[in-house]
Amino acid sequence: MGYLFLAGAIAAEVAGTTAMKYSEGFSRPVPSVLTALGYLISFALLAQTLKTLNVGTAYAIWSGIGTAAIAVIGVAFLGEGMTLTKVAGIALIIVGVVVLNLGGAH
Repeated sequence: MGYLFLAGAIAAEVAGTTAMKYSEGFSRPVPSVLTALGYLISFALLAQTLKTLNVGTAYAIWSGIGTAAIAVIGVAFLGEGMTLTKVAGIALIIVGVVVLNLGGAH
């Protein structure tokens, strides 16, 4: 169940961060509220995750997958460029998450 909460926390964080892009410095009300709700939900679900997973592992997965997802969203939907450096960074994040899980994440 911890990984289900973690997946929800990641999705809410990614949604909140994406909304933040559209908030224009919190000057647009709807994206600003969506940003706050996304982070509130994300932290609540992350707190539930910590009941069953180690804090270091959970946080590393949450922040790493969230970062990789936002990088992909930036390229796919927000017109950001894809470079070899970005590809390598995303790959390293994924490898790090896998290694954490193989090393006894629970």
